[in-house]
Amino acid sequence: MTDTAPNETTGDTAGNGAAVGGEATPGVQTLKDNVIKFANDAGEKAKAAAEDGKNRAGGALDELAVMLKDAAGTVDQKVGEQYGQYARSAADAVSNFSQSLQAKQIDDLIDDAREFVKKSPAVAIGTAAAIGFVLARLVKAGLDAPADNDKV
Repeated sequence: MTDTAPNETTGDTAGNGAAVGGEATPGVQTLKDNVIKFANDAGEKAKAAAEDGKNRAGGALDELAVMLKDAAGTVDQKVGEQYGQYARSAADAVSNFSQSLQAKQIDDLIDDAREFVKKSPAVAIGTAAAIGFVLARLVKAGLDAPADNDKV
């Protein structure tokens, strides 16, 4: 019985701990479930936004390709046929890129970006810095524009 008494006491302590833990466990589990749900919802929204952005980028690239093809005729007349052919080649390249972009899934694009960063981290950092610089200039220009209009 000596062995039974300590085990029962330990069982009571564990039981009390389990009861306290049991009271906290549903709350913790609910919190975990909510966090997981929030993360899944955020992931789905991010994928939907990325898909929308991909479609918009594809449409913009298609429009750019059409503009380049249209400009090729003008370039033929003004500069020469050889340069018009450059414009047509550029239009074809943009069109092909647009088609490949639209054909890929978001997960494939993310994997491609990861591979690019792994292979060329310096180029990726330089590109990110250049994009950041351009965005900063655009934001600054947007903030300065209203101030300039007030002075006029």
